Amino acid sequence: MASTLADINSQIKKHDEQIAQLRKQAEELRNQERASVVEELRKKIAEYGLTAADLKLASRGTSRRGTSVAAPKSAAKYRSPTGETWSGGRGRKPRWITEALAAGKSLSEFEIN
Repeated sequence: MASTLADINSQIKKHDEQIAQLRKQAEELRNQERASVVEELRKKIAEYGLTAADLKLASRGTSRRGTSVAAPKSAAKYRSPTGETWSGGRGRKPRWITEALAAGKSLSEFEIN
């Protein structure tokens, strides 16, 4: 079975074209199946009155792409003499609070009324 390089390249090209056609057919079938599944799900959602929360689609803390979303800012509970504020919650205490506490002041002195 003596084949030339040109014969082999011709066969490869023929098979590549067949593969491309099969991939296109597979994609079309997948899109058709997907469309019918989406339609079926829409009907069920409407039938049962489901929401995104019921399906756990609306999650706090991550966006649609999975990247972290900043948590909402908390209201300030403490204010420094220079106007800086702190919610008193998450994270480390601000430097102005730690320095004031080290100097013997009370946290209640900085509360916002």
